Amino acid sequence: MLETIQTILKTFSAGDLSAKALSFFKALGYASERQQPLDEKTFAGFAAYLNDEINFSEKNALVQDWRYVDLLFQLTESELNEQQVMFQGTGIDDRITSYLFFAIELTNDNYSRTALSQITREVNKVFPIPVMVLFKYGELLTLAIIDRQPHLRDEAKDVLRKVTLIKDIRVANPHRAHLEILEDLSLPKLSTKFNLSSFLDLHQAWQKVLDTKELNKRFFKELANWYFRAVDNVTFPADEEKDEAVRNATSVIRLITRLMFVWFLKEKGLVSEKLFDEKYLRTILNNTAQNQAEAGTLNDSTYYKAILQNLFFATLNSNMGERKFIAESSGGRNNQHFVHNVFRYQQAFKTPEATISELFAPIPFLNGGLFECLDKETD
Repeated sequence: MLETIQTILKTFSAGDLSAKALSFFKALGYASERQQPLDEKTFAGFAAYLNDEINFSEKNALVQDWRYVDLLFQLTESELNEQQVMFQGTGIDDRITSYLFFAIELTNDNYSRTALSQITREVNKVFPIPVMVLFKYGELLTLAIIDRQPHLRDEAKDVLRKVTLIKDIRVANPHRAHLEILEDLSLPKLSTKFNLSSFLDLHQAWQKVLDTKELNKRFFKELANWYFRAVDNVTFPADEEKDEAVRNATSVIRLITRLMFVWFLKEKGLVSEKLFDEKYLRTILNNTAQNQAEAGTLNDSTYYKAILQNLFFATLNSNMGERKFIAESSGGRNNQHFVHNVFRYQQAFKTPEATISELFAPIPFLNGGLFECLDKETD
């Protein structure tokens, strides 16, 4: 399913937003014949559809930014039953018996969590049933779900609680984490994990899947699994620490810490996405695990040596404008042999200078110890 979701996300780059959104939700298992698209797909059309005076803050909803809005469909229990969920009445609160799905395109390229949450809250104010909103802005999507619960004193009202977002899903190249979360939200996956006996159960299942604590727990579990696998499969040169187990554990933790910080920089746009794009890297490196025509001392450690070591030590630990490749050897040991902040493994790059200029030169210098090379010269 991950590949299907990724393929559909790419279609959002252009074309009819409603058609793309319907295909997207259908891939997740949510489809309905109860469709009543807006006649005019603007905020004015949205307001005309409501056809009444409403408790709606145009300021909070940022309606001046609404480029496009459409009511996609209403999903009911009967339709979910047709899709093999087989809801059964349980006597539990059954006020949530259907869901509305909206698509809204916004004019700017980026929006904060607060802004998207406010829009979601305002849209939910004017409907008696929950509304799921799919936002599009620039080349990003956000899926918004609100937690609605019955008012304790007024049964005719709901309390709008927390808005949960799957934010900034890139349509061209989505994170694997985003794809996995969307897959977990799919009806087939939820049906295997939760006992869905009512629409309220489905609503609560969505909340559980998107719960930040659960997502954090899952992340750290996967990170721990990777760590324990790695320490049994890596080899680091013997140095002052002679105990191999301690040496491997310390080095893997250091590598994880560095990579997580680099990923944070990448998300902030300070490190190029290309450094983590395997297909692209094959085009600039002479020798990778998949392309060993010129196999030599680098072989399948090319990525670690040519990309990560040069990123850590010669880039993040070196002043901008002063970065360069290690000097040519003039016989005997290179006079920059123990200079840590110079680029190495020039032979690994097809066009060394151009690659360094494009990928590494724009990255800022970090004046800290995280990317300090810990190699020490001894006798």
